[in-house]
Amino acid sequence: MRTPAGKECRFYYQDYNRGRDIQECRLVTVIPGKTLPWRAKDCDKCSVPDILNANASADLELDLKIYPQLFGLGRKPVVRASCRRHRVEIKDPYVGCPQCNTERPGLERFFEALEQDEHE
Repeated sequence: MRTPAGKECRFYYQDYNRGRDIQECRLVTVIPGKTLPWRAKDCDKCSVPDILNANASADLELDLKIYPQLFGLGRKPVVRASCRRHRVEIKDPYVGCPQCNTERPGLERFFEALEQDEHE
């Protein structure tokens, strides 16, 4: 579904049918006293739609928390990614799990080609 920021995200849900007024992010985890509840403006700074667009792994598991910034004047969405299959935290969710990537044939050649382009 298209977010208020204009990006496609499978975790965003809205329903305005027959007088309903529902907008929600089904990925946000709220920890009382530490994190903030989701607002529609949080979609502007959220990287989840870009991660989902770059990485289509079925084993990718995302967790989103929204933290208050200095003196409560801002909001910062923080995304944590992990792999369900290997049970490891993923440092770069755009690339995915390093162990899953080594299991895919031909992917090493792709990464080698990318490195060669960067060095040229």
